[in-house]
Amino acid sequence: MTTILIVEDNEMNRNMLSRRLERNGFKILLAVDGEKGVAIARANLPDLILMDMSLPVVDGWQATRMLKSDARLKHIPIIALTAHAMANDRDKALEAGCNDYDTKPIELPRLLAKIAALLPAAAETSP
Repeated sequence: MTTILIVEDNEMNRNMLSRRLERNGFKILLAVDGEKGVAIARANLPDLILMDMSLPVVDGWQATRMLKSDARLKHIPIIALTAHAMANDRDKALEAGCNDYDTKPIELPRLLAKIAALLPAAAETSP
């Protein structure tokens, strides 16, 4: 089963997204800030990370840089999730090391397509 780590401080967003992804066949890990997200990624080696960029303690930009600088974790695809929809926010996320970028509110079909593009094997096992 494909494991996705959701790093999101907003409880409502975290719960909604985790439930929807679980219904689509993914195992979900949760973190409420960037520091915990990095720790959970190191302990569990998820297949993909959904990273909110506006996080407490360690923001998503820095957490992404930390993950991508770790030899054991740098291969894990990261999709930036943000309410910021400015053109340079996408570029900033990619520069930080994210593999893709999506805006909130999340449109599940669009997000699932991005997940499938980064994890072709996940697309084959998801319903």
